[in-house]
Amino acid sequence: MEIKIGLAKTAKYANEYCGDSCDLAERPHGGISAIIADGQGNGLAAHHTSNWVVSKAVSLINDGARDGAVARAVHDYLYAMKDRKVSCTLTVVSADLETETVVISRNSNCPTIVVTPDYETVYDDEVEPIGVHRHMKPRMYELPLTPGMLVVSYTDGIAHAGRKRSGRLADFEKIMDYVRKNTADDVDFIARSILEYALALDDNKAADDMTVVVLGVAEGREGAPKIEELKAIYPVG
Repeated sequence: MEIKIGLAKTAKYANEYCGDSCDLAERPHGGISAIIADGQGNGLAAHHTSNWVVSKAVSLINDGARDGAVARAVHDYLYAMKDRKVSCTLTVVSADLETETVVISRNSNCPTIVVTPDYETVYDDEVEPIGVHRHMKPRMYELPLTPGMLVVSYTDGIAHAGRKRSGRLADFEKIMDYVRKNTADDVDFIARSILEYALALDDNKAADDMTVVVLGVAEGREGAPKIEELKAIYPVG
């Protein structure tokens, strides 16, 4: 099997700094995690918050902490550092080769979508962000690694796209169509398509920071060399 991850994000229109942050962490016993965080507000302050949260989560995963413990520890740090006054959403999507499962940790008001050849699941139960409420618990889900699986998560700039322009939110079924009609080999395309759809609803002037992460479990090629790849595009100016 091959684990593939696509990430796409953009800042709120006319903001130099994106209040969302995302990163990848290689798991010490095999596998990879994608982490996305949305700091309270927009601009540089939100960017600092989300970037700090993601950096802490990556460090803890690298040290071998389990995903639920990662969310709790990062919450405790933010809760203490910002004196309960700053919130941040946090989602960790992991392909854990030690347990041969996909693990999802949610502290976000946005759904996480799972589509496989056999079933579809949307995790959208209510959960608190990190940093504000003392007794915070992440929502945890664990599913077997399945070839053809796609896991999609995003921040509220995607979910709320269109609200300020037309008063109508992004069509969730349209987002689902991008997932259903593509495969685990198309993670970059899916992430970019969902982002571009949300941007179009805002007339290409994003009303909020937007981030999409897509994890796919592809079949892989039998006997092929095990080559890890990473691609990044960072716009300037």
